[in-house]
Amino acid sequence: MTLRFASLGSGSKGNATLVESGNTCLLLDCGFSTREVEKRLTRLDRSAEGITAILVTHEHTDHVNGVGRLSRKYRIPVYMTSGSWAQCRTREEYPFITLISSHVDFNIEGLEVRPYPVPHDAQEPVQFVFSDGLHSLGVLTDSGSVTPHIINMLDGLDALLLEGNHDIGMLMDGDYPEYLKNRVSGRLGHLSNAQAAGLLGNIDCGNLQHIVAAHLSEKNNHPDRVIASFSDALNCSADWVELASQETGFDWKELAQ
Repeated sequence: MTLRFASLGSGSKGNATLVESGNTCLLLDCGFSTREVEKRLTRLDRSAEGITAILVTHEHTDHVNGVGRLSRKYRIPVYMTSGSWAQCRTREEYPFITLISSHVDFNIEGLEVRPYPVPHDAQEPVQFVFSDGLHSLGVLTDSGSVTPHIINMLDGLDALLLEGNHDIGMLMDGDYPEYLKNRVSGRLGHLSNAQAAGLLGNIDCGNLQHIVAAHLSEKNNHPDRVIASFSDALNCSADWVELASQETGFDWKELAQ
């Protein structure tokens, strides 16, 4: 079996990521409508019937908007923290719910899932590291700052999906109102290119087979800027850094044996 991952789309208009090993296929977040998810899954040669479980990082609309409807239609189990669940509408919206702790690992049909807390302006937000026993994939988006625990969780991974939300200069010079600039750049907001690059400089990246920049702001970032930040931090060529786009996400990326 091979650990692989792909994205249905990443950004402020909706987020969804697939993590797969063997017959186990996890959907991380679902910020798209059921029809849109079905269409985007087809592009990746997958279907909603094949999703083993949905994992939720936090309750913001661009991550959770389609979770309940997709879960009910296809009877897919949903995993989220009690804090996130408390912010969602009613129990009827999520009939197949399993509550998780941000500090307790669990296993879904052979895939080890390691949640970890992150600083973001949501109620008990988490991100995840996935492992099939041979390789590990880390995901970090929607975090306003980098903590020692985050560094520890993402150290020595084989693949990393990492937020490069904004270029701080573009954000501050842009047309966002002051309160929104402060929210995005604040401790509970989103990672800038420089913050993400700083994280890369503080973890062991020697095993990385894939690095993907995710959750880019359409107004406050540019692909060239985030790629330059990541490639400088990794001392690698620019074409080795990959991007998750809002419209098409990215295609399957496999971790070699």
